[in-house]
Amino acid sequence: MQSRWNEKQAKALGDDPLALRVYTSRLMGNDPFLVMHGGGNTSVKVTDTDFFGDPVDILYVKGSGWDLATIEPQGFAPVRLDVLKRLATFETLADSDMVRVQKSAMLDPSAPGPSVEAILHGILPFRFVDHTHADAVVALSNTPDGEARIRELYGDSVLIVPYIMPGFVLARYIYEMTRDLTADDWKRVDGMVLMSHGVFTFHDDGRKSYERMIEMVDAAEKRLQAGGAWSAPRIADDKAPSFDPATLAAIRKQVGELRGFPVHARLDDSAEARGFVDRSDAADIATRGPLTPDHVIRTKRVPVILDGSSPALDAYAESYQSYFDDHNDGTLSRLDPAPRWGLWKDGREAYGTLAFGRSIKETQIISDIVGHTRRAIQWAEHLGGWTALPARDIFEVEYWELEQLKLKKAGSVPALQGKVAWVTGAASGIGKAVTEMLLERGAAVVGLDLDPAIESLGDSNPAALGLVCDVTQSQALEDALARTVKRFGGLDILVSNAGIFPAGATIEDLDDEAWDRSMEINLTSHRRALKTTIPVLRHGFDPSVVIVGSKNVPAPGPGAAAYSAAKAGLTQLARVAALELGTDGIRVNVLHPNGVFDTALWTDEVLAARAEKYGVTVEQYKTNNVLGTEVSSKDVAKAVCALADRDFAATTGAQIPVDGGNDRVI
Repeated sequence: MQSRWNEKQAKALGDDPLALRVYTSRLMGNDPFLVMHGGGNTSVKVTDTDFFGDPVDILYVKGSGWDLATIEPQGFAPVRLDVLKRLATFETLADSDMVRVQKSAMLDPSAPGPSVEAILHGILPFRFVDHTHADAVVALSNTPDGEARIRELYGDSVLIVPYIMPGFVLARYIYEMTRDLTADDWKRVDGMVLMSHGVFTFHDDGRKSYERMIEMVDAAEKRLQAGGAWSAPRIADDKAPSFDPATLAAIRKQVGELRGFPVHARLDDSAEARGFVDRSDAADIATRGPLTPDHVIRTKRVPVILDGSSPALDAYAESYQSYFDDHNDGTLSRLDPAPRWGLWKDGREAYGTLAFGRSIKETQIISDIVGHTRRAIQWAEHLGGWTALPARDIFEVEYWELEQLKLKKAGSVPALQGKVAWVTGAASGIGKAVTEMLLERGAAVVGLDLDPAIESLGDSNPAALGLVCDVTQSQALEDALARTVKRFGGLDILVSNAGIFPAGATIEDLDDEAWDRSMEINLTSHRRALKTTIPVLRHGFDPSVVIVGSKNVPAPGPGAAAYSAAKAGLTQLARVAALELGTDGIRVNVLHPNGVFDTALWTDEVLAARAEKYGVTVEQYKTNNVLGTEVSSKDVAKAVCALADRDFAATTGAQIPVDGGNDRVI
C-alpha cells in the first residue's frame, strides 16, 4: 500500500485544518482496501468561536450518512470537545442517550449527526484521528492466534484492544485503558488495532496520521505476502459457465418475498468469485461470520449456500429465525430473514457469488463487500484458519438500538424500486421517454435498440444498461436477456415498443419487401421478445407486459396497410398473451398512441407539410383531437408506468388510447 499524499495539492489547502481533514479522508476513502461504502471515520480538533464569539474547543468528526470517499467540509459534525470528554467519564450510558447528548453539543444543529465513535475520537490526545477497517489488518486479527500476530508485527508501537461493541462501551473501555498514559507514553504509540474491527492512527500532523495508517496497513499486507497468503485466494482457470436465467430469476423472486419487496440480484462470475465458490470448504468458511461486525448491517451474518436452485432459501429463513430466537431478549422485533448474498453453484458448476439489494446502490455495495470478504477469508484461512466473532456479538450489532432507530426513520421509496424493465426501441422517441420515466420511478432499465448510441444509456446511471440488439433475431434477444439477469437478477416489466413506419403506399402499390419488413419488425419481433422473456417474467414481481400499438388498429387510414395490419396482428397477439399468461400472474396490456409529434419521425418539415395539406397551422394540427391537447412521448411513458405499477394490478387484456381523444376511435 502506497501513500497517495500529493504535496502540491496539500499546499493549495493553506492552513485550514478542516480542509486538510477532508483531503486525507478522501485519500483513505478512495482506497477500498481501507474503507468501503460509508465505513471508517475521521476527525480533527480545532479551537473556534461560538455564536457569542467565545473560544471553544471543537471536534469535527465524520457525520452520519457521509462517505469518506466524497466527504465535504459540511460532512463533519462540530461537537464541543469538553462534552465528549465528560461523557467518557460516565460508567454507563445508553447509546441512544449518547447520540442525543452529542447532538445537543453541536455548534451547528443543521450538521449531520456525529459518528458513534465521536467520544473515542475526542479522548485521543491528538489533533487528527483516522479510523479504517483495513482488510489486511482485520484478516490477520481474524485468525486463531490473531492477537499474537498483531503484537509480533507491530510490537509496542500500537495498543491492542480486544473486540468491544462499537459506541459508548468501546469509548469507555479505551478511556479506562489509556487514562493513565502520560504524554511521553503517547509519543511511543503510533496507533491502535481493534481486534476483528479495524485500525486507528493519530498525530497532531494530518499527513503523519494518514501516513501512519498507510504504513500500518502496508506492513500487514507485506506480512500476508511473506506468509504466502496474498496469493491464496483461489482463481478459477476456466470460462464462466452459462446459467439458466429463469433459475436465477426464481432465486431473486424468493429472496424478495422473504424481504417483503422486489430486490435486485447481481451475479459476480469473475474468476476470483467462481474460484471461491468452487472451493471444497467454501460453504464452511463463508458461513463463519462477516469480516467485521460493521458489515452485518449490509450483508447479514452469513450468506445462503445455493446448490441447484432455491429450496435452500427456506432453510436459510428458518436458520435466521433460530438465530434471532437464540439471542433475542424478548424486546426486539425480528428483521427480515432474507440473505443479502450467496454462493451459487449447481453440482460441479460454480457460477459465482450473488448480491441481493433493494436498490442498485445497495446491491453494488453488498457485491463490493463480498469481494473483499472473499479475499480476506482466504488470507486468514491460509494463515491457520478464518475465525469470526461469535454469533452473539454479530447479533448485538445487527440489532443495535442505533441501527433500529435508522430503520424506523427510513423514508419512502420510488414506486418501481427494485423492479427490472426491458424497453425495446429505447434509443429515441417513445422508447427513450419510457426508459427515462421508468428510471425516475426507481426501476432498473435495460434499453434495447439497433442504434449504437443506446450503449451510452448507463454511462451516468448504474440502474441503466443499454444493449445494441436486433429484436428480429432470437439469439440476440436471448443474449440480451442473459446479460439482463446477470446484472439485475430478473425481469418484471417488458415494454415491447420497437417498430417502424413504412412509407405510405396503397395496397396496389405496396411491394412485398416493405410488407415483409413491417410484419417482421412490427409484429414478429414482438412475438420473439415475448417468447424469450416469458420464462423469466414468470418469476417477476407483479410481472407486466405493455405493448405499444397504434391508433391505426381501431382506426386505420388509407396508404398504411403494412403498418396497420402488423399493429392489428400485434394487438391480437397481445390479447392471446393476456389469456395464456394470466395464470402465471403476467398482465398484458396494449397502448394505442396517436399524434405523438415529439419524435424523430415528425420533423419540422413534415409537420409543416401536413398542416398545409389540411389547411391549418402546425399548432392546430398538433392539437387536432377531442381534448385539444398536444400528446407527447411523456404522456405515453406515464401510461406505461401506470400499467406497470400496482395501481393496475387487476387489469389485463386492455387496449388504452393515448391520443387526446380521436373522434374516429371514439
